[in-house]
Amino acid sequence: MIAPVYDPRIRALRDPRTLLRWGFVMRLSLGGAMVVAVMAGWRVAAETELTIAMTAGVAAALMSAGSAWWSELLRRPITATFLYAQAAFDLLLITAVVHLTGGPNSPFAALFILVIASGSLLLPVRGSLLVTTLAVVLHLGGATLHTDTRLEDPTIWLQLGVFVLTAIGVGIISTRLREAGAGQERLMVELERARLQAADVLQNIRSGILTVDEGGVLRFANPTASLLLGMDLEEQIGRPVLELIRGSSPALARALARAIELGLRTTRAEGMVRHDTRTFPVGVTTTLSEVAGPDGGVVATAIFQDLSDSKRLEALQIRAQRLEAVAALSASLAHEIKNPLASIRSATEQLARMANGGEDEQVLAGLITRESDRLARLLSEFLDFARVRVTRVKEVDLSSVARGAAQLAAAHPDRKARLEVHCATPGSPVVIEGDEDLLHRAVFNLALNAVQASPEGGSVRVEVSSLTAEELPHAVPGGVDFESGAVALRVSDDGPGIAAEVRDRLFEPFITTKQGGTGLGLPVVHRAIEAHRGLVFVDSDARGTRFTVLLPHRQPDTGSGDTE
Repeated sequence: MIAPVYDPRIRALRDPRTLLRWGFVMRLSLGGAMVVAVMAGWRVAAETELTIAMTAGVAAALMSAGSAWWSELLRRPITATFLYAQAAFDLLLITAVVHLTGGPNSPFAALFILVIASGSLLLPVRGSLLVTTLAVVLHLGGATLHTDTRLEDPTIWLQLGVFVLTAIGVGIISTRLREAGAGQERLMVELERARLQAADVLQNIRSGILTVDEGGVLRFANPTASLLLGMDLEEQIGRPVLELIRGSSPALARALARAIELGLRTTRAEGMVRHDTRTFPVGVTTTLSEVAGPDGGVVATAIFQDLSDSKRLEALQIRAQRLEAVAALSASLAHEIKNPLASIRSATEQLARMANGGEDEQVLAGLITRESDRLARLLSEFLDFARVRVTRVKEVDLSSVARGAAQLAAAHPDRKARLEVHCATPGSPVVIEGDEDLLHRAVFNLALNAVQASPEGGSVRVEVSSLTAEELPHAVPGGVDFESGAVALRVSDDGPGIAAEVRDRLFEPFITTKQGGTGLGLPVVHRAIEAHRGLVFVDSDARGTRFTVLLPHRQPDTGSGDTE
């Protein structure tokens, strides 16, 4: 079998089906000419020659029809045996024509060269030698049988020499073509492999990639680009798309327009994408490149990605830093105020016990004592907020912690009538490293908030599950490490949701939506989860609120031991 080549000219030259078609034309032309000549009353020297002419013409038609049916209609593979049969028949047919038209001096003797040349192109070297040898034997045998020809005639030997030289020359060319074809095939295989690898990367990359030419016509877009922009860009390839993109992301369209119109690259610009399902920030970078080929031109490629997670994690890090600063300030203020407050309360109690104190003095003393107690409780909460630390790390079953916190929240006096609290945990323990008391405190705060926010007849759900690698955030703040794996704890309710203006500041101290609340519950949750090298998120709308806590399986070994 011949090796496939990819240069169209070489491929056409060595394509067996193409050469076979030309062979069919030659064969039918010769056979048809002999049949027509016989039917027209062609006179030959002997009756046997008339029979040879008629038989050769009919055989040529039958052989051509059968070969075309096999190779063209059935599209069967062209094997070496098939090619040998074609060459042998053509040589016999040409021998008959040469014999009937004057022997070695017949002008049709040159057709032997065509069969030898096609055999050298299509067959390996051994096959080319066989076809040439058969041509020499048939031509020499036909010359011997012809009465007007002598073997001493130099024309015969000159023709045989031309046959051999043709076989050698075409064989050398065929070998070179075969080597060139093999080299091209290897090159095309490597190029196809590189193309498939690049396509696989572009198809699966998490960034959107799209390319437009100088006219704003879309040349390429990967699936992520369509997903981020909320439109099927595959259908838009070959069409102008800047206006379409501008409707979804003006910043992206502007960056592409700057690139193709002004030749200006954009690096790490930010913009917004808005479509039916969501609105989110994206980071955009554009590049310029020249297109090789006769058309030339410049294309601009935009690479853009969803920054929602990055922005959210950045906000988490800022929030953690802010809470740390507030905690330090709270601890300092609480220590400074608590002692004078205790002295004031003690002095007030002593004044209230004096015999000469009137009723008004007793009422005022009681008021001061009650307010001092309230301030003392508030200062205690400040100190608790400031002292959130992982003091004892051990293996903890988070499922058990969640069930205990859910049961405690379900028994709280603030629970509304017919409110159901559900806890869903895996059948096996979900073990993490952490401070069990601190984790219980955080989960209970979240469950209690959900119970207090839910209406009568509502429901609260506490869930624990292990996370796969695909479910983990792709970027995390410094100090957060999920290499050991992670678990998720979700607390959701069906309350009215949290107002947007409060949601962004929900974990800041003193921000609360509850009457009489101190606004320290959720900051304590945040600091407790942060102390365990985890993350806490909140999602809220009119259908309810869900808090999601991500915790690593293993805590880093800081080597510092227990802390206060």
